[in-house]
Amino acid sequence: MSDNNPYERLKALGIELPPVVSPAAAYVPFVRTGNLIFISGHTAKRDGKPWVGQLGRDIDTETGKLAARSIAIDLLGTLHVACDGDLNRVVRIVKVMSLVNSTPTFTEQHLVTNGCSELLGQVFGEKGTHARSAFGVAQIPTGSCVEIELIVQVQ
Repeated sequence: MSDNNPYERLKALGIELPPVVSPAAAYVPFVRTGNLIFISGHTAKRDGKPWVGQLGRDIDTETGKLAARSIAIDLLGTLHVACDGDLNRVVRIVKVMSLVNSTPTFTEQHLVTNGCSELLGQVFGEKGTHARSAFGVAQIPTGSCVEIELIVQVQ
């Protein structure tokens, strides 16, 4: 197994890439400009439906982390398509921005977002290390608990 092949890493993790989900509003799943791909926010889903809930009220940090990991898998599916079917073209995950549907007193948005960041590191190694923002917000479309977007540098 090549340490640099994201598909072999995904296989070792038991992850199959999902197809790109159609946008729920007036936007596109991703935009490429030069060597950067901007991937629109993906919301948490469980069993194909919105993963609804608010951190600090009815979802704990560890469950939120699982939701963020599930989003990372969906983001990778979109990135695969955006890279013309070749994740080996990824030079670097540049930035992750995470919105966590949370109560005013919940302060572990950064730990929830680790679910995404850690998976990106497992799949891309050093190329998966990135800048990041994690925000607590009052609500996310469809009531989802987490939404995450990516900026990726590609060849």
